[in-house]
Amino acid sequence: MTQASSQSRRAAAAAFIGTTIEFYDFYIYATAAALVLGPVFFPSHDPTLSTLAAFATFAVGFIARPMAGVVFGHLGDRLGRKKMLLFTMMLMGVATAGIGLLPSYASAGIWAPIGLVVLRFIQGISVGGEWGGAVLMASEHAPAKRKTFYASFAQLGSPAGLILSLIAFRLVTSLEQADFLSWGWRLPFLASGLLMCVGLAIRIGVDESPEFKAVQAEQSTAKYPVLEVVRDCWREILFAAAAVTIGSAGFFFTNTFMITYVTQYQGIARSTILDTLFLVTILQFLSQPCSALLAEKIGEGRFLKIVSLLCVVLPYPMFLLVQTGNILLMTVGIAMAVVTLSGLYAVIAGYMVEAFPVRLRYSGISLAYQLICALAGGTTPLIGTWLASRFAGQWWPLALFFSLLSLVSFIGVAGLARLRRQSTPAELVFVR
Repeated sequence: MTQASSQSRRAAAAAFIGTTIEFYDFYIYATAAALVLGPVFFPSHDPTLSTLAAFATFAVGFIARPMAGVVFGHLGDRLGRKKMLLFTMMLMGVATAGIGLLPSYASAGIWAPIGLVVLRFIQGISVGGEWGGAVLMASEHAPAKRKTFYASFAQLGSPAGLILSLIAFRLVTSLEQADFLSWGWRLPFLASGLLMCVGLAIRIGVDESPEFKAVQAEQSTAKYPVLEVVRDCWREILFAAAAVTIGSAGFFFTNTFMITYVTQYQGIARSTILDTLFLVTILQFLSQPCSALLAEKIGEGRFLKIVSLLCVVLPYPMFLLVQTGNILLMTVGIAMAVVTLSGLYAVIAGYMVEAFPVRLRYSGISLAYQLICALAGGTTPLIGTWLASRFAGQWWPLALFFSLLSLVSFIGVAGLARLRRQSTPAELVFVR
């Protein structure tokens, strides 16, 4: 094994493990927002109002992400990818463990939700800086013709983190309700401190990206990368942001909003939906690498167009099967949608990377991804909760909402594919 191939695999593994920990932290907040944060920090006589308040704090993390994308994109294109990844992991670990230590509204009054919002904002900053660096470390260490597959390992951290978060909450929700509300929900947050130490130890052993080191050696790093990428690549940013819409918002629709929908509006047991989502996420975890391999065979652009169009039609059978309340049928319905949208999510990272020149990549992909996460990802549970309340007993408005998000992705993929075809080899390090 050559040193290059060893570093390629180590970089992919570090991206996977690092994003797993980051998304674990992010998803335990999402799960807690659906299950417990409302009554603990925003007590109300109306459960819907408490849930909406909790989802509003969930959205706060997404507000922070574009700002973090700007800051860390600038620093990552100026100073390197590795330094940013070490810092973002420490930031996330501290913020998440801090949430587990917060007093409740009953103990601290208004200071409790204020502290929750502040720490949630810090979580958003961490993820906003993390994603771009992890994708680039995996992609820029990869062999030239395997960039899509290697970049997909950074995306694999999302289902892995969700699996860990669902296991953690499945364990603590088995406690008595009073114990769960008092201290049980805190344990998954406190575990983040230990995971952070593991992630840091792994990431320290990975070299800086060879493509970035080449830019440094040529002394061609951008002085103001964010300004340059917005000026020169604004079309790529907009189309890349649109392309990833269902890959971001779709997960929070199926994995966050769906918990509230089936428990509050369908009367399905909390344990049933958590078990369903766990099985679905296992399928997602197994299918994402296969999606990346298939995309390399048939062409990434063609693959992304196919799966984004499939996402337009799949929410309708999904809701029909969810309505049954049968765990097997619910799993099949949600899995159809999740496996398809996760195919887009697995492949879009590497596809986006190659739309930007190396010297501006961290800024370009971070701005695109974090922009749509803020606009669509963070607001999806809120919009879903409002639609479910406004059209009580009707699932078609929710399915239509999912279809619209998918259609935005198709338009983005088509536009990004056209821009990539117009690019010359001199403008990009690697074009396919």
